[in-house]
Amino acid sequence: MRKYFGTDGIRGKANLFPMTPDFAMKLGQAAATIFRRGEKKHKIVIGKDTRISSYMFEYSIASGICSMGVDVVLVGVLPTPAISFITRSLRADAGIVISASHNPYYDNGIKFFSSDGYKLPDELELEMERFIDEDKAVLEAVVGRVTRIETAIGRYVEFAKSSFDKNYDLSGLKIVVDCANGAMYKVAPMAFAELGADVIVINDKPNGYNINEGCGAVHPETVAKKVIEVGADLGIAFDGDGDRAIFVDEYGVIVDGDYILGICGKFMKEKGILNQNTLVATVMSNLGFERSLNKIGINIIRCDVGDRYVIEQMRTFGLNLGGEQSGHIIFSDYNTTGDGLITALQLLKVIVTTGKKLSELQSFISVYPQVLKNASVNRKVPIEDLKNTSKLIKEFSEQLGRDGRVFVRYSGTENKIRVMVEGIDYEKIDYIANSIITTAVKEIKNRGDV
Repeated sequence: MRKYFGTDGIRGKANLFPMTPDFAMKLGQAAATIFRRGEKKHKIVIGKDTRISSYMFEYSIASGICSMGVDVVLVGVLPTPAISFITRSLRADAGIVISASHNPYYDNGIKFFSSDGYKLPDELELEMERFIDEDKAVLEAVVGRVTRIETAIGRYVEFAKSSFDKNYDLSGLKIVVDCANGAMYKVAPMAFAELGADVIVINDKPNGYNINEGCGAVHPETVAKKVIEVGADLGIAFDGDGDRAIFVDEYGVIVDGDYILGICGKFMKEKGILNQNTLVATVMSNLGFERSLNKIGINIIRCDVGDRYVIEQMRTFGLNLGGEQSGHIIFSDYNTTGDGLITALQLLKVIVTTGKKLSELQSFISVYPQVLKNASVNRKVPIEDLKNTSKLIKEFSEQLGRDGRVFVRYSGTENKIRVMVEGIDYEKIDYIANSIITTAVKEIKNRGDV
């Protein structure tokens, strides 16, 4: 079990352990030691989102890295997938992103990419934790230097645009882009405009405190309202660090990651470029979505929640499309991690080449009603140790049979328990979800863990 790392790096409230400057410096020392490979000049790339605390952590981590004799390359505010690309492009030893993704401004996080642009396996994260806990840092006379790349934004925009078909552009499309006052605030509008779209940008004025606040992928109703107001063809809402996107069609209807996987998977299958006619989705993806894709000859492989687990399955089976209902989509022909901008460009490619509206493209997917419930906890007691909760899960799962599912898990990035129930009858699954989460919270509380 990892002590500090969750499903997407280390995350917590800024200035509270483990998200403190001191811990960040030690993490930098661990990274500098563990990722150093070969005899070449060593360097680690650091990028960040727009949170007020990101600047503090940027210098703390850089100090730790330099204290171990490794150079640091600062690229400033850039989306998470851009750091993956820049790390590979510069042949760096690793990439570090300072971001808490979709969380409020007062949270922050630190996540890593290895030299090949992929997120770290559990073993490497455990090695970093041991390095910190055992205080293995050994300082020598050699000190690394810090440099800054001013061209990183342009490099990433060109990289992302290269995924779009060169025989087409976006002229004639009116697009509303919600940047969540986050890391996409410069990059996304630039990319869409350079491809010829009529771009209406909202929430692109970050001030350190307004990231994800009532906007972006966690609040797609904001972009939906704007799409209707201006009569746009579609809306795109990014999260704070830009590794995922949620869409809105011309009628203001929200289109989540399941639909995007389905639309792009169908398009790629028809073009003969969907590897093995199979894609990867998580356990949270809708059962109706899976059955809709099965009907057109596309197979689904399920995995745990988290884009790192999606990528793991894609690499294992040689697949080139996978993602999450939350909007993390991986097109491995273009990038090694979830990339909101490339996801948007791939969807726009389908719209432009088929001449169809987003509402038309999604019509072949029929989803089941799905209820999601969350509750905060102080500790994550294993679900199997909650006897009353486990009994309810088993009983309700048997009731739903093949036409429904019950899934209970803890968040990998927050102290929350999550309950997801699917089925044909909304009232029934809503009752089931409420029953399970109420029982779970009460049972955990009785154990003294809430």
